[in-house]
Amino acid sequence: MNAYKKYITITDPSQVILSDLPFQVGQRVEIIILAEDNPRAEISKKLRDLFDKTQSLPGVQDITEAEISAEIEAYKRGE
Repeated sequence: MNAYKKYITITDPSQVILSDLPFQVGQRVEIIILAEDNPRAEISKKLRDLFDKTQSLPGVQDITEAEISAEIEAYKRGE
């Protein structure tokens, strides 16, 4: 079974509209709805995803710890 996860915000509690799904016409799917209990978990996931994305940018791995420290110190000094 393939899984597909989609996050939506409920705007009308009497209905949920799902769109742009990656399924074929006539394909049978199982729908499970889970309410998010901890909004911090979603923020944390987004932050981890952002870190992963920025770490994969070209040239990022070439930056040294010394360069990062120097940049932080320059920022603290207002430069």
